[in-house]
Amino acid sequence: MPPHGPTTLLVIAKEPVPGRVKTRLTPPFTPHEAARLAEAALADTLNALLRVPARQRVLVLDGRPGAWLPDGYDVLPQAGGGLDARIAAAFASCPGGPALLVGMDTPQLTPELLAPATGPEGWSAPGRAWLGPAADGGFWALGLAEPDPELVRGVPMSTPHTGAAQRWRLLRAGLAVGELPVLRDVDTAEDAAEVARQAPPDGRFATLHARLWGAVPR
Repeated sequence: MPPHGPTTLLVIAKEPVPGRVKTRLTPPFTPHEAARLAEAALADTLNALLRVPARQRVLVLDGRPGAWLPDGYDVLPQAGGGLDARIAAAFASCPGGPALLVGMDTPQLTPELLAPATGPEGWSAPGRAWLGPAADGGFWALGLAEPDPELVRGVPMSTPHTGAAQRWRLLRAGLAVGELPVLRDVDTAEDAAEVARQAPPDGRFATLHARLWGAVPR
């Protein structure tokens, strides 16, 4: 059984369909290969979170679930609008209490990386928030002691300053912001190669990347 804890874990993701996900991986990868890498990254993320203490695990999905979805998750459809609106709606779906949201682009994620936010002391301080900065200036994780969607709605997304803007929004609301480690998203082929080196070697992403990268013409 997955471990229990006080935190609702949210994963926001797209169904890994060729031509709809990881389009910046093409070339050198084909759209089908890029979708397979996206699926592997998502599967690794979902399986890692099964080992993280949680009250509930929710996949907030744009699309339909597939064989890559393990048991132990509730599935909610993503709301419409920009990414800020979709993240805000994901937090609004929580019943209350602390919630931590991650994306599908960091298959190097491990329970240990999330331990500061999900361990016994993660929410001990009142007014706590957690932010996982991404190397490209965005963020890969956002945790809120009270999942108020207005803490996200209107933050400009997909810019080199998204992480800083989100941090400022939290600080302006008077929250104490704890910082998780900086991680690199899988966006480009260079990113994918670096993340594959950091990811668990027996994980789906690292294994698939090694097989596909070995077949890419040089």
